[in-house]
Amino acid sequence: MSGSEEKITLAVKKLRETYRTGRTKDVEFRREQLRNLLRLMDENEEEILEAVHKDLHKPRTEATLAEILVVKNDIAYALNHLSEWTKPEPLDVPLVNKMDSCFTVSEPLGLALVIGAWNYPIQLTIMPLIGAIAAGNCAVIKPSEIAEASAELVGKLIPQYLDQECFTVIHGGVEETQCLLNKCKFDKIFYTGGSAVGKLVMQAAAKNLARVTLELGGKSPCYVDKDSDLEIAVKRICWGKFANAGQTCVAPDYILCHPDIQEALVKQFKEALFEFYGEDPKESPDYARIVNNRHFNRLKSLLSSGECAVGGETDESENYISPTVMIGVKPTDPIMENEVFGPLLPIVNVESFDDAIEFINDRDRPLALYIFANDKSKIQRFMDSTSSGGFLANDTVVHAGVESLPFGGVGESGMGNYHGKNSFDSFSHKKGCVIKKQAMESFNSIRYPPYEEKRLAWIRWLIEAKEQSYEKLSDIAPLLLSVPLAMIHKVIGLPRYFLK
Repeated sequence: MSGSEEKITLAVKKLRETYRTGRTKDVEFRREQLRNLLRLMDENEEEILEAVHKDLHKPRTEATLAEILVVKNDIAYALNHLSEWTKPEPLDVPLVNKMDSCFTVSEPLGLALVIGAWNYPIQLTIMPLIGAIAAGNCAVIKPSEIAEASAELVGKLIPQYLDQECFTVIHGGVEETQCLLNKCKFDKIFYTGGSAVGKLVMQAAAKNLARVTLELGGKSPCYVDKDSDLEIAVKRICWGKFANAGQTCVAPDYILCHPDIQEALVKQFKEALFEFYGEDPKESPDYARIVNNRHFNRLKSLLSSGECAVGGETDESENYISPTVMIGVKPTDPIMENEVFGPLLPIVNVESFDDAIEFINDRDRPLALYIFANDKSKIQRFMDSTSSGGFLANDTVVHAGVESLPFGGVGESGMGNYHGKNSFDSFSHKKGCVIKKQAMESFNSIRYPPYEEKRLAWIRWLIEAKEQSYEKLSDIAPLLLSVPLAMIHKVIGLPRYFLK
């Protein structure tokens, strides 16, 4: 759906009314919608592949992996664990609450807004929706208008497979997005995109105190240690960097390495890129294109930041930029200012392992952080000494496909996370619950006025927590104490026995 502000606000109002009926809270309803979403992916695979190829010239294998299989796996994961996620979770409680039923339940937040991104237009629109459905919400889906074919397909398929009274697709650009953010009230906003718009999303959400997940990006560093197998390292970097023509939020943004191995690295890049894409990557069916002319010109302007040791060819008529490795890049060059988000890979020299850590820590925390090294102690220290949304040693990007791992940024690279149960939690409120009995009033009356010092001493003994020296003993001590305490209470009542 697209159109006027009135149409959009009316559509959102109807979703809110549907949510209030409680339809989406039913676990079997959620399961049915997830199965329908899985059917959508199964029955329309060819249309999806055609759409993302039209938008980005995305190769069939890359699209199958990143737009089809990753999404289907996440749906299957949710279906396989939904019963477990929706059950009340019992809690370990102190002695004073041993007779109570204490647990948490996950309840839906209500009405969610999912704003997708253009670089993986199916994955980054549907995967947040999986969490919204699994958690029991109604949702507005706003695909990116930049990936036109994919957005049109999402708008066509969602109403065919999902309950139209619970889920709706709204098309449009800046005007429609502003209407959703500023004229409509949501309980959860999930945004994938750049940090500038992310800040506007957060400002809009603050008006209604809506919860926000921001999946942003940033410059994800890749440190290559001297002891690495450079052939293996470069192949894995090439795959992660140049898939989708570098338009991946967790693609390695730049390489840090000692000057002594730079020449060998460049040699390996030449060999790997020839192996992957042939003599002319432009003719390869396995290499994507830049999404539009604006992004093409932005990337082309960055080529002056250093020397193109590999690649550097462009063709504006096709929005084509070849896989490019750049050397002689200084930290102050334009290419090092913002996320590249394209097939340009600068190499920055550092004199030592510690210098690499310092270089990273002097900048915004990235969405992903990569290291190639054989020394396990270096890998551990690299992980412990830096902060990033995700961390991966001796490979790139593949951590984003592990359903059970939280995926998200920190600081400038985003807030919140999703995938697997993390998606469910992202769209849920964890409600703390205590159910007490109306019996045992003599035990409970110890807290009532008039207050007495003797009672306060007894309350302190019951409630005050202390660090336990023996973990196993601490697990059973409250239980052992609660049995005789309950028996004493049953016979004569605690206040009369202990305080008089």
